[in-house]
Amino acid sequence: MGRRSWVLKAAGLTLAGALLLGAAAAGWAYWHLNDNIKSVDIDSALGDDRPAQPVTAPSPSTSATTSPPPTGALNILVLGSDSRSGKENRELGGGDSSGARSDTAMVVHLDAGRTSATVVSVPRDTLVTRPSCPLTSGGSTTVAYNAMFNSAYAVGGPVCAVKTVESITNVRMDHYIEVDFAGFAKLVDALGGVTVTTDENIDDEDSHLKLKAGTHHLDGTEALALARTRHGVGDGSDLGRIKLQQKLVKALLEQIASTDLLTDPARLYRVADAVTGSLTTDTGLDSLSELTRLGQSLTGLTADRVKTVTMPVLPAPSNANRVVAKEPAAEKLWASLR
Repeated sequence: MGRRSWVLKAAGLTLAGALLLGAAAAGWAYWHLNDNIKSVDIDSALGDDRPAQPVTAPSPSTSATTSPPPTGALNILVLGSDSRSGKENRELGGGDSSGARSDTAMVVHLDAGRTSATVVSVPRDTLVTRPSCPLTSGGSTTVAYNAMFNSAYAVGGPVCAVKTVESITNVRMDHYIEVDFAGFAKLVDALGGVTVTTDENIDDEDSHLKLKAGTHHLDGTEALALARTRHGVGDGSDLGRIKLQQKLVKALLEQIASTDLLTDPARLYRVADAVTGSLTTDTGLDSLSELTRLGQSLTGLTADRVKTVTMPVLPAPSNANRVVAKEPAAEKLWASLR
């Protein structure tokens, strides 16, 4: 065998080996990311005892490989959980590891066409009638009147959180997404941080965040502290924190849009690992392919087409530190999302 032939053969074997290793690595990465995702079968748990799904026209028949991303309107309940389970969550949130609450709650409404969206924040201190919810252990919770909104997750997990939101809004939640402390911080770090402008000084002993008014580039731990800051801004109510969270949502969307992940596979993997590793979803979104399909349907959605609002509330007559839905404004808002 001539030297040139040997070199070509060696190069071919090396390339083949690299391709096989690359395929194996890609397969492992897909399996790992897919295995990261935790899910809850909310549809089976709630059955038909919930708002009806809107009737949509059927999509044209196409093969699975050529099927275009869905474009119908969609409502997603997004919760930020203050779970203390796991070392990283405890370090970021502190407290007892035996329970969790929905520290942040947002109803994300994607308009038909999915080029615009409305994000509605629900104050966790809102007093609601918490419905009876099925429990995974069997049986169900009892109906609770004048209960804090975030207690639904504490007593009945994602299923009760979804049922409570649907009962106060009469809006069907098509999907459920929950993100925990550590995952959120990792996502921000994987994106290279996030730039946020604050309108006033922040000094919160609980979240350990100190910021002067102005523009700041935050890492994951700082961004999480900003999302949790309450006592160091405004009147110390949950409404002040919601305003900061809404700023953060917009800033994250802008950061994602400005980061060309497709040209940086290593960063793309870090972002995907952070996202999937922090997620609990309903069974309709519990695979990498389903999450990717959702993401593909949002390629026309930009940060400036996302409207952030808060459910209209007023001080609760029974407790000045709690709020109740302000009617008819709240009902008008929810009706616009049906």
